[in-house]
Amino acid sequence: MLLAIDVGNTNIVAALYNGDDYIRSWRIATDINKASDEYGILLCQLLRSENTKPDQIDDVMIASVVPTVMHSLTNAVKRYLGCKPMIVGPGIKTGMNIKMDNPRELGADRIVNAVAAINKYKPPLIIVDFGTATTFCSIDRSGCYVGGVITAGMKISMDALFERTAKLPKVEIVKPPSPIGKNTVNSIQSGALYGHAGMTDSIVRRIKKEIGEDASVIATGGLAKMISRESEEIDIVDSMLTVDGLKILYDKNKEK
Repeated sequence: MLLAIDVGNTNIVAALYNGDDYIRSWRIATDINKASDEYGILLCQLLRSENTKPDQIDDVMIASVVPTVMHSLTNAVKRYLGCKPMIVGPGIKTGMNIKMDNPRELGADRIVNAVAAINKYKPPLIIVDFGTATTFCSIDRSGCYVGGVITAGMKISMDALFERTAKLPKVEIVKPPSPIGKNTVNSIQSGALYGHAGMTDSIVRRIKKEIGEDASVIATGGLAKMISRESEEIDIVDSMLTVDGLKILYDKNKEK
């Protein structure tokens, strides 16, 4: 069995595969203060909830954008699951041509998303990942990664509004009853949701002019479903894109 782990700034997603079959996934909070034993015990508990013993895990594939978590997490995998994890980074075979000024700058999450999208959909493609940051990845007709965009995610924007203003409250991320807020809470929710959807559509249209008007737009990440309902440009919501990308990369590199 393969355990694919995507470490994000806010959440860690762990997905279990038996051969090519997806079994299930779990989402836990990212905590840079957790010790390796805490992560190890937690991983074992998650696996046992699916009637899977830790020694049934043959390999672990990790993509991370949080370097401070990696020491504890990799030690947990070695000690509690009994295998050395494969980590997305330099030396990993992707099968993708990255046309960036410095390909090593490209985040592991963006590499994984792009590899998954190229394997699952027909280029040209635009991948939008609605996580702690909102990222846009551009794939041209030949399947080359040509660049992207990074902006603050919707939750970061709302947190900043709360922290940097004296009277505005911290509010839940939900769709308001109307785009025109009748109170402060709904007004903030409206600005966050429709503002982010509008920003998404504007950036996507600009990217399309560069890589082709027929580019398919794939959305993923925790807020993808909510924002896609208000977007005019998103074609597909694929919540499994990142973990599927980890499985694809594992298959490409397992012989190594």
